[in-house]
Amino acid sequence: MGVKRKNNSCCGPDGGGMGGCRMESLVGVDERGQMVLPKDLRDKAGIRPGDKLAVVSWEKDGKVCCLTLIKAEDFAGNRKGVRS
Repeated sequence: MGVKRKNNSCCGPDGGGMGGCRMESLVGVDERGQMVLPKDLRDKAGIRPGDKLAVVSWEKDGKVCCLTLIKAEDFAGNRKGVRS
């Protein structure tokens, strides 16, 4: 169940031109820094075991305000400045 966010300080009210930001789910981070994406979201995004995801961050005022996961195969053509 997606929830449209209004006036998101990172993406902006229009989602930064990305069609609008949506909060799909909340995930917890364990003591080792691991998190689990819910199955329904993995299915919806076509994420399968063994897939690689690129983590993309946006900064505002020197702080990371937004993280996005993109399937590496979809991100392959746009890798300038990628840090591992």
